Amino acid sequence: MVYDIILQKCRVRFPTHQNKGKKNGKYKNIQRVQMNYKSWFKSHGKKHKEIVDRLSHLNDNELIDYFEFDNMVKKEPNFCPLYKDNKKCHDIKELNCYLCACPNFRFDDDGFRKEENRTLFSYCNIDSKDGSQYKLDDAIHQNCVECAIPHSKSYIKKLFSRDWFKIMGAVYS
Repeated sequence: MVYDIILQKCRVRFPTHQNKGKKNGKYKNIQRVQMNYKSWFKSHGKKHKEIVDRLSHLNDNELIDYFEFDNMVKKEPNFCPLYKDNKKCHDIKELNCYLCACPNFRFDDDGFRKEENRTLFSYCNIDSKDGSQYKLDDAIHQNCVECAIPHSKSYIKKLFSRDWFKIMGAVYS
């Protein structure tokens, strides 16, 4: 299960567990939704594929440009729940949404291991200095809100494939 924690700037998905309302003073406006990391991942990949398949006439650079935030808000309003409010998940001027869900993110809905009596459900494989951990009473999740690595055109071009699942191959175990 997942509930969406809507941060002041972003929506982040976490598997359900006990949190007893503790948000470390940073998080507000909780909405609960039935979903886990893997089902979100598969669902999002399917939406990404539908767009890429529909735009097969574009070259790679044009396709990457298509995924710029402002264009996606206008042309693909159902790709991201934040689009309806014209809200970015990251405070980046040139936000590109091609790699929504970072290839450096790692998750396991059953948890990787115990740390400090909590289950680690997700982490950053490159330990980005801009990432952090969201710790609840019994769970730890990666918080990528401050990290911009996968949203630049240069990074996307470096890893580019029209098959989003190929780029994201190592994300879950």
